[in-house]
Amino acid sequence: MSYGDHADESADGAAAVPGDNGSGSGSGTGNGNGAPGGGVYDWFRRGVRLLEEKHPAAAVQLLARAAEAEPGSRSIREALARAQFDAGQYAQALASFRAVAVADPSDDYAQFGWGVAAARLGDFETSAEHLALAVAMQPGNRHYQAALRQTRATLAARAGAYGPLLPGAPGYLAPPEEPEET
Repeated sequence: MSYGDHADESADGAAAVPGDNGSGSGSGTGNGNGAPGGGVYDWFRRGVRLLEEKHPAAAVQLLARAAEAEPGSRSIREALARAQFDAGQYAQALASFRAVAVADPSDDYAQFGWGVAAARLGDFETSAEHLALAVAMQPGNRHYQAALRQTRATLAARAGAYGPLLPGAPGYLAPPEEPEET
């Protein structure tokens, strides 16, 4: 994400991902039916590795498959959300971050992700709400603070708190034309 990466620190960390057969192997070859080789844990680990190697679109493919197989895994869903965000799939990332946050409202990173995804989609009110929650949970996190400041500044600018917007500025609305007198 643009405000820093998140190491897997959740209670259901990588070791708790369902489908792990303990082998850690995964040749990457398919099984003939279009599914990637290996099990859910292999898909998760390879997806995270692709995300770390800056291949978010490829990571989305594996992590989406893993999320389909294990929809209740917050670790998989969070990794998928990060990959979707980095791939520019902001609406999908928002939905994935929201699913994690709804399952665990105290997950500060899910609240943060929901907030930055909402901002990318132009929903700054929702963004401010979830970024404020993330900052309240982790007040020392500078990434969270910066995102919240940026969102609040955007909201203030759109509300005219800094004076009228100049023509050509994002959010500028031209005044209505006055009717001609006849």
